[in-house]
Amino acid sequence: MDDLLMRSATALAQLVRDRQLSPVELVSASLDAIERGDGRLNSIVTLEAEAALDAARRAEVATSGAAELPPFHGVPTAIKDLHLTAGMRTTFGTQTLAEFVPDRDDEAVARLRSAGFIVLGKTNVPEFGTLPVTESRLLGPCRNPWDLQRTPGGSSGGAAAAVAAGFLPVAHGSDGGGSVRIPASNCGLFGVKPARGRISNAPLFGDRVAGLSTTGTLTRFVEDAAGMLDCMAGYATGDPHWAPPPERPFAAEPGRDPGRLRVGLATTSPLAEFDAQCVAAAQDAARLLESLGHTVEPFEPPVGEQLRAHFELLWAAGVTALPIDPDTLEPFNAGLHARGRGAHAGELLQAVTALQQESRRIVGAALAYDVVLSPTLARPPLRIGELDGLEMAALFDANVAYVGYTPVANITGQPAVSLPLGWSSDGLPLGVMVTGRPADEATLLRLAGQLQQATDWTGRRPPLADGR
Repeated sequence: MDDLLMRSATALAQLVRDRQLSPVELVSASLDAIERGDGRLNSIVTLEAEAALDAARRAEVATSGAAELPPFHGVPTAIKDLHLTAGMRTTFGTQTLAEFVPDRDDEAVARLRSAGFIVLGKTNVPEFGTLPVTESRLLGPCRNPWDLQRTPGGSSGGAAAAVAAGFLPVAHGSDGGGSVRIPASNCGLFGVKPARGRISNAPLFGDRVAGLSTTGTLTRFVEDAAGMLDCMAGYATGDPHWAPPPERPFAAEPGRDPGRLRVGLATTSPLAEFDAQCVAAAQDAARLLESLGHTVEPFEPPVGEQLRAHFELLWAAGVTALPIDPDTLEPFNAGLHARGRGAHAGELLQAVTALQQESRRIVGAALAYDVVLSPTLARPPLRIGELDGLEMAALFDANVAYVGYTPVANITGQPAVSLPLGWSSDGLPLGVMVTGRPADEATLLRLAGQLQQATDWTGRRPPLADGR
């Protein structure tokens, strides 16, 4: 049963449909794994075990009577604690909302439930998801199953830790500046940030200004991410952004030949200095791509240093707009709140316009390539508490120096994935990021499927998952 949760969610759902595995057995295995191992990780911060078992029993009854079942019928998952879950505590990682229970689901959550997923609980996050580590005062630090002294990253840190540890086959995440790809890199997973508008942010629309954030996926298998995108994708009434429908279901892409791709390789940035090990991981991935028949060329994305200041203002404005007493916020968010409160409306609109102009330059240059390859992060996983004690400005500097290129795809709206292709000298995962053309998740999924087959990264297990 321990190995069961290391299988793909797609395969597990097929076992349920074939009645070789019951939803109750599957959910019970997940709950048992969480009970045995999460005391060391703190990845699941709200667990609704009885409700999940009740849902599994209902799913089991449906299995015996339904002619057709939803694609992930009976498969357990968990939802990032920045997203609404009807009747289930949703804290956003902040003290003011420590006992908040919403009366409705986010649109993406509702669609996951409709696809047959059984929601066990909520995964750990930093306060309001503004940091690339998951160590809020309310929820406590989440630890990386590859090394308990390291962070899984953020802000979808709990989601990544839970999947990497084998508590769940897949988890829901979201990404406003790298928040799916950062923990995917740190935890040795496949993380997908879809194109802007691919998945609805209803009912709250997520970002109030520039559409930086989107729901994403954290999985071990490419086919699971593709299936989850199919389940969540699509317009909801009133969405300010939406992506064109794909040519065919995303689930059909991982097994398709990507063809011979032209790849741009970016290993330097004005925003951060990449650690030699992270660069080596991207270069190794480039050589692997060449061995598979792709063409790789050096590429320097035209990212200006001013992008950082404009992004910072938008990040700060998002915190300022929250209906929360700033005196209750953690120091970093309190500093962002003050920064946003001190800006005038014209300054904010100027930042939005400047980022849109930056996007046109970056996307225009990248269109010379089918995809752009880079390190996901500028450094290997940080140690727990490594950012403690820094003032707001210094902490923002440290964040920028860590996250590398990840915020760029949030600014441009391009789809991007982190692939578990690299390893540090001390055995920690190092992700490699591939950014696609606008609204072209399909090419990313085809390429990721090819790389998964070539490397079989799905067999790598962290020490905690092996019981060590």
